Amino acid sequence: MNTKIPAAIVGLGRIASLLEDDALREKPCTHAGAITTNGDLALVAGADTDAVRRNLFSEKWNVPVYHDAALMLNETRPAVLHIATHPDSHLHYCELAAAYGVSVVVCEKPLADTLHRARKIAALEKSGRLRVITNHERRYAADYREAEALLRGETLGPLLGVRAVLYMGISQRLRDVLWHDGTHLVDAMMFLTGGTPRHGRRWGSRLAARTGTAWLGGRIERAGAEPVPFVIEAGAGRDHLVFELEFSSARGRLRIGNGIFEVWESAPSPYAEKFRSLTKIREGFPGPTGYFSNMAADAVSCVRESALRPRSSARDGLNVIEYLHAAAGN
Repeated sequence: MNTKIPAAIVGLGRIASLLEDDALREKPCTHAGAITTNGDLALVAGADTDAVRRNLFSEKWNVPVYHDAALMLNETRPAVLHIATHPDSHLHYCELAAAYGVSVVVCEKPLADTLHRARKIAALEKSGRLRVITNHERRYAADYREAEALLRGETLGPLLGVRAVLYMGISQRLRDVLWHDGTHLVDAMMFLTGGTPRHGRRWGSRLAARTGTAWLGGRIERAGAEPVPFVIEAGAGRDHLVFELEFSSARGRLRIGNGIFEVWESAPSPYAEKFRSLTKIREGFPGPTGYFSNMAADAVSCVRESALRPRSSARDGLNVIEYLHAAAGN
């Protein structure tokens, strides 16, 4: 029987553990949940500077907790370290993990709080001292992986345009909406098209605003294919969450997002002769998506296969931050 791979977590807040108590979320939905439900991983410890969070974590998962991450790494020697701290500390903990011989880091998004630090994490990965999984979780979700196959296989014809929408509530600044949840949106766009977004122009509300709407336009560059235009609509002042992407193809449309999975196909129009309209041929995605479970499985594979590239690497995380940095500066 294979010995389980030891895994530890630094940062014991919502995404590390607390969200596992959310009755409405698909489980597992946290780093601790993903580790403990994976038969190849063993949760050995957690670290946080907050005593309350340490106590909650220890009680829930029955593992030792530490105030100091370096001490935890020295005493428990995990092969996988999950970094669920604020983005400004991600580089520090990646470097610490490399110093203590950690094989794989699972790093929360955004990869870092600045372009400079994100590039340093990507360089650390490129050096071979550490492999980094950026937790852009939709790359691991079964519904997004099916959407990827539909789009890249051109089931609905060549892709011609992309529209993405992100609303994150009443009072957040548009810049913060883009920097935090917008990282998921941009990465999903990259993943589903197999391309890299390039910023064109921005209009509408200022990114420092807490009301209104900003639009970001550009193109997605794809190897061996024509660039695809896209527009991102980021809104504030709404009392609800919207996260969705719409892909317009020559013979149909695909929409995917939070609670959304739709496939539309061109068919003879029921409204006018000699015209064609879009008909919805599929709605909804059955069963769990396994977004956190599949991420943990990728970490296991990366530990066991030294040459394996993660499905969501530090380079992928850096590509997102490079785009957002360009969009915010223009």
